[in-house]
Amino acid sequence: MSHDRLLHALRREPVDVTPVWLMRQAGRYLPEYRKLREQAGSFLTLCQNPELACEVTLQPLRRFDLDGAILFSDILTIPEAMGLGLHFIPNEGPHFHHPVRTPADIDKLGVPDMADDLGYVPDAVKLIRRELDGKTPLIGFAGSPWTLATYMVEGGPSKTYQHIKALMFNEPAALHKLLDLLARSVAAYLNAQIAAGAQAVQIFDTWGGVLSPANYRAFSLVYMQQIVARLEPGPDGRVPSILFTKGGGAWLEAMAETGASALGLDWTIDIDNARERVGDKVALQGNADPALLYAKPDIIRTQVHEILTRFGHHPGHVFNLGHGVTPQVDPAHVAALVDAVHEFSIPA
Repeated sequence: MSHDRLLHALRREPVDVTPVWLMRQAGRYLPEYRKLREQAGSFLTLCQNPELACEVTLQPLRRFDLDGAILFSDILTIPEAMGLGLHFIPNEGPHFHHPVRTPADIDKLGVPDMADDLGYVPDAVKLIRRELDGKTPLIGFAGSPWTLATYMVEGGPSKTYQHIKALMFNEPAALHKLLDLLARSVAAYLNAQIAAGAQAVQIFDTWGGVLSPANYRAFSLVYMQQIVARLEPGPDGRVPSILFTKGGGAWLEAMAETGASALGLDWTIDIDNARERVGDKVALQGNADPALLYAKPDIIRTQVHEILTRFGHHPGHVFNLGHGVTPQVDPAHVAALVDAVHEFSIPA
């Protein structure tokens, strides 16, 4: 069962041990990644070259006993394909040369062509599936419409969300038009990944937590629900879907009604409380504080044991962090966490 325990857990089926994978498990904390990134010359080159994306995806699987591989890519591939001029500024992150600020800007956008504009992503999925050879399930992903819109309208990272929230309050119809376009784009993008071989998909709603409850439902959740409804079966049937809203603990009950298979949790909610609130509607993924990986290995083991104990003897737990692995983490600490999950598992 070890090769597909992740898929069983996402479907709330029995597993031998709790599966574990980590958001950003492939990335800057690994010296082999940093070496390849330097050779490639740019982050976008890694994302847009299927062979390099495959190599980065596989790197953490060679080090750790992970139960899932996640496609190496970026959530901003869709707006990049829309011609907004994605580029990365050192120590600042992603920026767009052409941010979307007005209804007229939005009117100029269209759904990217999944083959011509984004074909390198399904090509990478096919290559990764071939290299995995059935040993580990592959997770595809995309950003949520609200999160993509936030980057597109702000033009990059933001602490105040000035432009996106001004658009939300002043021109709600225009923002809804953009979010509808992005929902259709994300659904097509995830379906292209599924058709290429992705065995589960996750929607990253990184900025959903900055919204009020009413605006979260109106401008984020409803569009993620539309995406879930549009997901097509894969070669082996229905593909599990995971919704992850950072800071979304207040809305778990509403998220559980979307039709998604699982909800990702950040570290601001106890997993036993989350399970009680959603019952048997969905599996739960999470939810160690990413900063735990800076702790000593014995502390990591203790905290892993606590999360597993809190979840208890129930089906449907995928262990993960509450957000991504950060660049300064010691890979040996990741190994301690992964091994502890399997050691302390409490199978349903």
